[in-house]
Amino acid sequence: MHPSSPTRPFRHLDLRRRPRGCVEPPDHAVGRSRGGLSTKIHQLVDGNGLPLVALLTAGQAGDSPMFLPLMGHLRVARPVGRPRTRPDAVRGDKAYSSRAIRGHLRARGIKAVIPEPSDQQGHRKRRGSRGGRPVGLDAADYKGRNVIERRYCHIKQWRGLATRYDKLAITYRAAVILNAVIAWTRQLSDMP
Repeated sequence: MHPSSPTRPFRHLDLRRRPRGCVEPPDHAVGRSRGGLSTKIHQLVDGNGLPLVALLTAGQAGDSPMFLPLMGHLRVARPVGRPRTRPDAVRGDKAYSSRAIRGHLRARGIKAVIPEPSDQQGHRKRRGSRGGRPVGLDAADYKGRNVIERRYCHIKQWRGLATRYDKLAITYRAAVILNAVIAWTRQLSDMP
């Protein structure tokens, strides 16, 4: 090496900060809604009400824009092979009844059990034959949607989750994940 050549430290000696693990969102998943500052917990649960995916957004954020990121994070382990990423059906409330979500589910071969809101029905009927066919809804299957509501009731039983005390969103999400792990442990254990 020439005596005046610049030196660089080894790669493992690089002292610049790099994000590791989860990255904190710039808004800390805190937003202003009608009740003041709040955070929304978005979850996908299985048919037994056990959480599969949990994401956070600011309180004023809508539910339907988070559907595709939730589905993107879905991974269900199988005994052999790659994890499953497509459920048989998705049950959702009227907030998830959009053309984009229904098209995404149709393209992936997933049954959509989502009712059509009255305003969308009116728009479709006003367009006449160009409005398309009415959305089919399996009413018996839709009754199983209450498992997500019961899951949120279980979350609200934790005071730290019901009233957010954590400053950082990654810490708050860790508490949501811990709640999910406890729910899975209770389900899989042989003790009550």
